[in-house]
Amino acid sequence: MSNYRRKLMSKNGEVAMLLAREFISYDEGDRIKTIKDYAENFNTGRGTVQSAIKFLEREGAISLESRGHLGTFILSVNHKKLWDISDFKVIMGVMPLPYSKRYEGLATGLYKAFEKADIPFSLAFMRGAEKRIEALDLGKYDFAITSKLAAIHEREKFEFIDIIHNFKEYSYVGQHIIIFRDNEEKVIRDGMRVGIDPDSPDQSLLTKYECKGKNVKYIETSYSQIMDKLKNNKIDAAVWNKDEVDEKRKNLNYNIQPLTNSKSLDMNEVDTIAVMVINNENSDFKKIIDKFIAMDYIEEIQEQVLNGNIIPMY
Repeated sequence: MSNYRRKLMSKNGEVAMLLAREFISYDEGDRIKTIKDYAENFNTGRGTVQSAIKFLEREGAISLESRGHLGTFILSVNHKKLWDISDFKVIMGVMPLPYSKRYEGLATGLYKAFEKADIPFSLAFMRGAEKRIEALDLGKYDFAITSKLAAIHEREKFEFIDIIHNFKEYSYVGQHIIIFRDNEEKVIRDGMRVGIDPDSPDQSLLTKYECKGKNVKYIETSYSQIMDKLKNNKIDAAVWNKDEVDEKRKNLNYNIQPLTNSKSLDMNEVDTIAVMVINNENSDFKKIIDKFIAMDYIEEIQEQVLNGNIIPMY
């Protein structure tokens, strides 16, 4: 058991941990709240708050200066010590399976950004935006990466979802296209068997728009099995990610066509944007992101991976 752990196993220690989480987003010169405010926020006595603040000062996590009626200000702050005392542990994120260079670049950017901030970080990979958001709901992860389209769609079912950052256009996918088994086909038509992945809001929504008004048979299939289903004559067409087509083009002999429905074309623009989603009750994590993680740095690393200047690391 660490020294901090022993010291924090008390009422004073619990409040010190909460204060560390509060102060971790502060800088030198910032004014803190009053002892009364913290006592009310943490449902404890003023003496407990004062003892907790003294503990943080003794540990060298912060130093404070009272300026009379102006309030109390931070003279110095050690964010590393505040992190240790806050008991945040390892930040856990989840994103799509890294089957494309674009996802590899995003994963690499996330790892490097947290490493640069000296924050313990781990990233999991999970197929299906709905499953990732469900896992977020269960508290398994601190954040999830989805497309903006998927996040907006899932927010109708999960009210807790908050988008805390929109990455730039084409940070999630390049674009979606339709892939046909028959080289002669140009558009989805009546009688076709169309692959649809119910776990992927992006793919299923785009598919339904492309098939609107047409008498097709939907064949439920996971996104990763679409190519096998086409090859084995189980489906005739499916909406697919163009990134995969470009990266596997040497092994593909299938007919690739653009989306045609006006709504799917509009949605495809939103679908190219990656977003970071959190549970809106996890305000502590949002403070960490706002304070320590440079999102433009993540995008810069992703771009370098896409251009072949950096080897993916995830």
